[in-house]
Amino acid sequence: MFRRLLAPRALAATAAIALLAGCGLVSSGDPGDEKAIVVGTTSAPSTLDPAASWDGSWELFRNVYQTLVAFPSGAAEPEADAATCSFKDTANRVYHCELREDMKFSDGDTLDAKAVKYSIDRIRKIAVKGGPAGLLGSLDRVSADSDRDVTFHLKKPDATFPFVLATPAMSIVDPDDYPADKLRTDATVTGSGPYALQAYEDGDRAELVGNTHYKGFADRKNSAVTIRYFSSSSEMVAALKAKQIDATFRGLAAEDVVHLQGKDDSEGLQLVEGAGTEISYLVFNPKDPWAGKRSVRRAVAQVVDRGAIAHEVYKDTVEPLYSMVPKGLVGHTTDFFDDFGEPSAAKAAEILSKDGVTAPVPLTLWYTTDRYGSATEPEFAALKRQLEASKLFRVTLKSRPWKTYEQGYRKGEYPVFGRGWFPDFPDADNFIAPFVGKENAVSTPYLSPEITDRLLPQSRREDDRGTVVRQFERAQQIMTDDARLLPLWQGKQYIAASEEISGGERALDPSTIMMMWELHRKTSW
Repeated sequence: MFRRLLAPRALAATAAIALLAGCGLVSSGDPGDEKAIVVGTTSAPSTLDPAASWDGSWELFRNVYQTLVAFPSGAAEPEADAATCSFKDTANRVYHCELREDMKFSDGDTLDAKAVKYSIDRIRKIAVKGGPAGLLGSLDRVSADSDRDVTFHLKKPDATFPFVLATPAMSIVDPDDYPADKLRTDATVTGSGPYALQAYEDGDRAELVGNTHYKGFADRKNSAVTIRYFSSSSEMVAALKAKQIDATFRGLAAEDVVHLQGKDDSEGLQLVEGAGTEISYLVFNPKDPWAGKRSVRRAVAQVVDRGAIAHEVYKDTVEPLYSMVPKGLVGHTTDFFDDFGEPSAAKAAEILSKDGVTAPVPLTLWYTTDRYGSATEPEFAALKRQLEASKLFRVTLKSRPWKTYEQGYRKGEYPVFGRGWFPDFPDADNFIAPFVGKENAVSTPYLSPEITDRLLPQSRREDDRGTVVRQFERAQQIMTDDARLLPLWQGKQYIAASEEISGGERALDPSTIMMMWELHRKTSW
């Protein structure tokens, strides 16, 4: 039976989805079930070391590593995981955590406050370019006060720091297995999450089994999960229909979503749909002779037709986005639409002419072939058509697989390149702060003192995030004026699964990461 589920969602949470009902289905939820649940995705990890990752590798990390605080299903704010934590001052500068008793890593080694301090310190010491050290800009030092007590001393007030600690980048690692000054490079993991990594084949699969030493909020409803990595949505959906996998997550292409939505009851599949905060955007390299010109960037912004891309390429499975902060979060604006209006070649030509730029402007747009789904290639083909139809641009498209693509943009090789952003946490801060400053998530320095030195610090003093809308609105206006980043669309979340699988409605956390422990098989019809 084909079943489509719509997912209502709390404003800042990404996955509070209505439970499956009907057909007399009874969910066992028995973690003793020995048959592994197999989940497909097109988002393979780029690394197994948390100190190197500020990307989709977090999807695996959330399941095999553990953080001090995390987002249980439906939560909008961090809650206790490895520890109970809170600010100990009114200025939001001293954050204290008390670990659960008798914590251990998956190999039985002791997990104590020293291990927590070690894990955070090594992120900053290794300082991978474009890596998660950028999330710790407000941190001064970490102190291990006793075996179970750890305190984070901040340079300045930061109400978002608990959200940072909830990201998988801040996973706790075993000091015996992870060097203090370099990355771990073997294909193994020593964490304290709900699962242990039993086997891993790069780009192919990750085999997870229950971690018998785990202590945390997760209530594991299965004994094992295998994550299979696919190069395309069509290949992944074919495997689902052939019962080679039980569910899909990241990477479902628009045509496959539409196809699944339109099927009758004979398929034996279900589709869970929920609102999402994933965004897609273009990055302009300021060192490029053309992309570095503000007039060129603004002319591109004036020509791009987001609505056409959303409708023609993504079949309305995404929505046009007109600011870096997505709809559904406090502080969202539509500045790009307000400033540029409908696409107009004439207005774009005027922008270039006023700056003395002669058309056609040569631009090279780069995209990754295997990170964000199979619609990426036609999306960039559409961008090329739109820009060249204006007679103002001459566009060359180039692409690489994610691993070499990521290396390229970190080295500053691309004039203009596409990126997706799956939020670290559900706050407007996380759609602004990671992209500004000398060191940022896209490895393209973006110096904006008003944002980094005034607006963000002001916003981080306030626990009530609704009181800092003005700061976020101003930051987005600055980013729109500069057009260093060009938002394109905001995605929705989809999980396709066999009807034998339950729990998809609870398996997505606020940063659109799949919590594999929520999946389980049904026992009766």
